[in-house]
Amino acid sequence: MDVRVDGRVARAATGGIPAAADAPVLVFIHGAGMDGSVWLFQTRHFARLGFRVLAVDLPDHGHSEGPVLSSIGEMGDWLVRFLDAAGVEKATLAGHSMGSLIALDVAARYPGRVSGIALLGTSSSMQVHPDLVAAAEANAPLAPELVTDWGFGTRAHIGSHPQPGLWVMGGGLAVLMNSRPGVLANDLKACAAFGDALARAAAVACPALVLIGDGDRMTPPKAGRAVADALAGAAVEVRTIADCGHMIMDEKPFETAHALRAFLGA
Repeated sequence: MDVRVDGRVARAATGGIPAAADAPVLVFIHGAGMDGSVWLFQTRHFARLGFRVLAVDLPDHGHSEGPVLSSIGEMGDWLVRFLDAAGVEKATLAGHSMGSLIALDVAARYPGRVSGIALLGTSSSMQVHPDLVAAAEANAPLAPELVTDWGFGTRAHIGSHPQPGLWVMGGGLAVLMNSRPGVLANDLKACAAFGDALARAAAVACPALVLIGDGDRMTPPKAGRAVADALAGAAVEVRTIADCGHMIMDEKPFETAHALRAFLGA
């Protein structure tokens, strides 16, 4: 589905199934350098359950036009304008990594637009090694390779996946390699500069789900639990997924879907 935000095309995957006019809305927000395709399994799954699903491509990502946005706050403001353009009054936001920060930001600053948040691979701070930023700024293949290597857990490195024939690490690398020049570097710097995660979490009042991969090396489990602890004003559920790295929705698609279904009462 394409809409126009700020006069430019914004793309969201819908799962290919028309939803009822009064269907609950579930918005998926991708991480740094990625696009809405990383939510492929969840998009189709929840569309079949009757949700109106919108897996967005943030500006200058995937099929959405630019320019790229340089801060989490700008991305959050854009997402609200996207909801306006899509005719969505209120939605549950599910965000991965950078997307989790965007979900936190929107839930805290636009509480009337958010019915719940699901945070996957989240952290109270997302520091990025200068060498990784430098490689991303140079648009060198090393940057996507490093993110892929560190982002996927041990079992994904040896090919383990519940869907036969699916090479998730190769797919993740392809998404990052296909991102436009400068986008990954921009996103990494936006994550590193966002120091308001805990403050935003403290301001959230809607129900929240925090999904943690027990083998996550990019946003370690203790970092996700710190965000959960800061969600003092919300009803919070924390789930840890075993044998899983940072790319939770791709490494463990069924477990992710089950956790989201329980959270949504679906």
